[in-house]
Amino acid sequence: MVSNRKRRADETPSKRDLEELSDFRYKLRRFLHFSEEVVHAEGITPLQYILLLHVMGFPGRDWATVGELAERLQAAPHGTVALVSRCESAGLVTRVASEHDRRQVEVHLTPKGARCLFKLAALHKSEIDSFGWTFSNLADR
Repeated sequence: MVSNRKRRADETPSKRDLEELSDFRYKLRRFLHFSEEVVHAEGITPLQYILLLHVMGFPGRDWATVGELAERLQAAPHGTVALVSRCESAGLVTRVASEHDRRQVEVHLTPKGARCLFKLAALHKSEIDSFGWTFSNLADR
């Protein structure tokens, strides 16, 4: 993919490029549709699932700050705070004042949030595996 990023914006993509982009977008949309269905069936929203995933999936630890979650979600901090509040009300996460910096709030999964995340992540992993190279080797292209 890195070499494709060097392509000039005014360079016309080839037919093969368009086919690959179309196929990728189709598979991505199929995956997102699958994700929306299984997440709603579990009783949470897609954004709540993504927040749980980013909390537990943060590199090197099993919690994240609101600022880190905002970056991962590519969302405004105040919107992320509102999402954390909804997850907290649903019993999925808890907020803990940081021991190192009292100005920061750590977001941790509750046991209920962890059970929900692991169940949904297993379903998502199985679906991603069904795509083969599309997701596993995308960074190598």
